[in-house]
This record gives sequence, structure tokens and C-alpha cells, in this order.
Amino acid sequence: MVLGNYKECISARATDRSILARAQDGGIVTQLFAFALDEGIIDGAIVAGQGPEPWQPEPIVATTRQELLAAQGTRYNICPNMALIKEATRSYGLDRVGVVGTPCQMQAVRKAQLYPVGMRYVGDKIALAIGIFCMENFPYQGFEAMTEDFCNVKLESAAKMDIGKGKYSVYTERGDVKQMPLKHTLKFVQPGCHVCLDYVANLADVSTGSVGSPDGWSTVFVRTKIGDDVWAKAMAAGCFETKPIEEVKPGLELVTKLATDKITKNQKHVDERATFGVKADGSAKALRNPYL
Repeated sequence: MVLGNYKECISARATDRSILARAQDGGIVTQLFAFALDEGIIDGAIVAGQGPEPWQPEPIVATTRQELLAAQGTRYNICPNMALIKEATRSYGLDRVGVVGTPCQMQAVRKAQLYPVGMRYVGDKIALAIGIFCMENFPYQGFEAMTEDFCNVKLESAAKMDIGKGKYSVYTERGDVKQMPLKHTLKFVQPGCHVCLDYVANLADVSTGSVGSPDGWSTVFVRTKIGDDVWAKAMAAGCFETKPIEEVKPGLELVTKLATDKITKNQKHVDERATFGVKADGSAKALRNPYL
């Protein structure tokens, strides 16, 4: 199954207007973490905050709603969120940690829980893992070149970036939109992305992304018992408005297509590595989710 195991798939958006106003799409990650924080389901969450350079992400441990709101939005370059898991449990003393990450980072979370050498006393403190759809990612230098050299927008002047409909788009503070075809971004992709076979974060408790849903909404896969429990409580509290995925366009058909395309495109790189003795199985099938 290219979409992985899941209990439910819906199109959703946050009901908190302060979250939705600054959201990349439907505000799912921020709203779900904010609810989990308020309800004591998590003590804090590892998210991508603002780094030292414009639009450069830096992992932070957010323990307040204000810190979650400050970290909203997507920064299309690498953020090593997993590097803070030990610090979150030890330096911050958190017993229930939320973490958001790309599909490869969700694999790292599950590996840490299944094979806890070097991560002892940490794996059982991961209380909620949220995955984000990802086709590929970029080093900061490549992201900077895409934005400034190809789109002719200084990073300091950018208000938002987006990837969709075959283009990388940069929205300026003045309301202009500059774009470049996605095919021109391929040379900037970090090499590790070429062996990843997971588009929709199969191993997360809940995974989400804009693909498949209308503008301003997000597609949400509720995957595990933990994810199902947290999502049900958040729904009961009125945190989200939802639509059946079957009733929105472009729907699961596009999600399935892109997930399949990623596997088809990257499998050849996996096979090439195998010819010189490097096993690089980037698929979720290489692992099991211990919380299904």
C-alpha cells in the first residue's frame, strides 16, 4: 500500500482562526499540538523554529502555545528535529514529547523505539508523532539559490513559500508571487532524498499535507491507536472542521499518484546502491509501526 496503514483519511482545517491565519495550509500540526499541550497529552513538542538566517529552520522544544504559533509555516529546507529528542527528555525533563517530521524522520523515531541503543529511556516518552508529506527536501544553500537566484526574491522579503501544481512559489511581503518550475529544483535536492520511498509518512501517528485537499485545507491520515485517540479527542473539542476525503478534489487519487511516483522514481536509486553493496531500503515496509 503506497499510502500505508491508516484508520481514517479526511480533509481538515483548524477552527482556531489565529492558527489558521498563519497556517501553511489547514494548520493541522499546530492545532493538534496546541490541543495536546492544553490537555496534558504532551508536555512539549519538537518543531521547526526560526534559525539564525532568514527562513532557515532550527529545531526547538515548544512548551507553550505561543512558541508553537511562532514556529508555524513551512520552511523548505532541512531541519534536524530528531537531534532534540534526548534533550527534550533530559534537559527539559519532558515525560510526554510530541515531534513533527518528514517521512524519513518518522522512520528514525520508530527505529529509536524498536532498537533503543543510544536512546534508552527516550523511546517510551514519544507521546505523539506527526508526519508531513514530503517528496524531497533541500539544503539551505540550495533553497537560498532557488528563492533568490531563480525567483529573484530576497529571503528577507519573502512572506511564504509553497510547492504545488508543478511549481515552487514565493510570495513576497508586497503581495507578488514569483515561481519556478519544479523540474528546475531537482538539482538542489539533497542526495539522501533519492532513496526515500515514503511520501505520506506511513509511520507517523497522524500524517498530513496539502495534497489532495482544496486550498486552505489539509489531507489527514489517522494511522495508529495513539493518533486515533488524540484525533478523536481533538474533534470532540471542536478543534477541526472536516470533510470526507471522497467529497473533495483532487482527493486521494492525486495523493496516491504522487506517492507512487516517488516510489517509482527513487526505487532505481535504491537498486543502484544495492549493486555495490549498499542496502538502502527507504520504504516504510522495512519497519513496523509499534503503535498500530
